[in-house]
Amino acid sequence: MKVFITQEIPEIASKLLKAKNIEVSVYPKNKPISKNELLKSIKNVDAVISLLTDKFDAIILDKMSNCKVIANYAVGFNNIDIKHAKQKGITVTNTPDVLTDATADLAIALTLACARRFVEGVELVHLKKFNGWLPKLLLGVELKNKVFGILGAGRIGTATAIRAKSFGTKIIYFSNSRNLFLENKIAAKKVSLEFLLKHSDIISVHLPLNPKTFHLLDKKKLLLLKEKAIFINTARGDIVDEKALINILKRGKIFAAGLDVYENEPVLNPDLYKLKNVVLLPHLGSATIDARNNMAILAAKNVIAVLSGKKPITPVN
Repeated sequence: MKVFITQEIPEIASKLLKAKNIEVSVYPKNKPISKNELLKSIKNVDAVISLLTDKFDAIILDKMSNCKVIANYAVGFNNIDIKHAKQKGITVTNTPDVLTDATADLAIALTLACARRFVEGVELVHLKKFNGWLPKLLLGVELKNKVFGILGAGRIGTATAIRAKSFGTKIIYFSNSRNLFLENKIAAKKVSLEFLLKHSDIISVHLPLNPKTFHLLDKKKLLLLKEKAIFINTARGDIVDEKALINILKRGKIFAAGLDVYENEPVLNPDLYKLKNVVLLPHLGSATIDARNNMAILAAKNVIAVLSGKKPITPVN
């Protein structure tokens, strides 16, 4: 059996696979694999461990005549044509749960960075412009008694809500289904999308990207945000109309935005760099040693299960 890993991930994955006498090859370059290189690499493999940056469309999938499983090294799987993979008999898996806490931690970190204007403060000190305490220096906002809106109350949204509640916030959430755990544990209230956008002081996005959520937050919806709102996105950049978000930030229509993901990632809109009221991170949601190791382990175990004729641990299709 042969497995191709599209980029270097924690070595534990290769160790687990090799322990089962599975041959492992890894794309050696520290950048996303090109379509041509991917086509060459996947022709005769039995499994692939992929990244979000790898696009498995119908053209690619049709060339994978031997492949039985694509284990996506991520929670999301919008980089894979799930329906076509199913038609080809290729199982697709992801890595839920293991990166929930890491991403929720980052959502709160971005919230605090925006609320207390960390980036501006760090810049002031590094540029040697800090001349002492001033009554009105970089005034931010406190979280206590603020309305914290969770947009997508799945695993990560739930974990973020629990953390946000500890700051004394009031939790409201928008989701396709009720989250009774949140309602019972922290008195969270399920509301409509419009209500959440109009009444939240902080909005944290935790939705999956699919045709229904693409540009869900368009210009019209973003204009519903409160003037002093803080907008956080650790989910997928394409859920938001980035140009519309930039426009309201330029005009000071909201207090700040904290972004870990972008619409045309890894390319950022140049206007984002010019804004003082934005905290920009390089997609660090799951970037902890624990999370990335556990993601590698789960991806490898999914491959081993499928190649052994067993059910996958975390199937998508």
